Amino acid sequence: MASRLLWASRAAASRLRISPLLHPRLFSSSEIPKELKYADSHEWAKAEGKSAIIGITDHAQDHLGDVVYVELPEVGAAVTQGGSFGAVESVKATSDINSPVSGKVVEINEELNSSPGLVNSSPYDKGWIIKVEISDEGELNNLMGPNDYSEFCDKEDGAH
Repeated sequence: MASRLLWASRAAASRLRISPLLHPRLFSSSEIPKELKYADSHEWAKAEGKSAIIGITDHAQDHLGDVVYVELPEVGAAVTQGGSFGAVESVKATSDINSPVSGKVVEINEELNSSPGLVNSSPYDKGWIIKVEISDEGELNNLMGPNDYSEFCDKEDGAH
């Protein structure tokens, strides 16, 4: 079955005159949600008034592989923009999770303790990681919108 899917992707790429190896994201089902802001370390933030829900992007989880553990901070912990607040461990690697905004953790996704794979299966919904009370809403302006983030990912993938 996998070989058929690979063949189908290559056949489609051939008809479109592009290489699936040069443009792997073209064959990904991932969509970049328009209502989110993105950090260059591949975390997203969904602003809701004076708070933000934070998670890792579909692009990040795809590169990590199957997530087997998520290290969560304590409720009440302070986070700073660009600073690490936890880690994601996958079958391939362990990566820090950086906060796209500064503030105080007001909620953590407890469900990740028993189901860390939600980060893979639902990175923008059930796989959210923390909710933060934002201390400086202006920091959201330092983050990328969906179009800029898509271009950033394409350039980053092209460099590898």
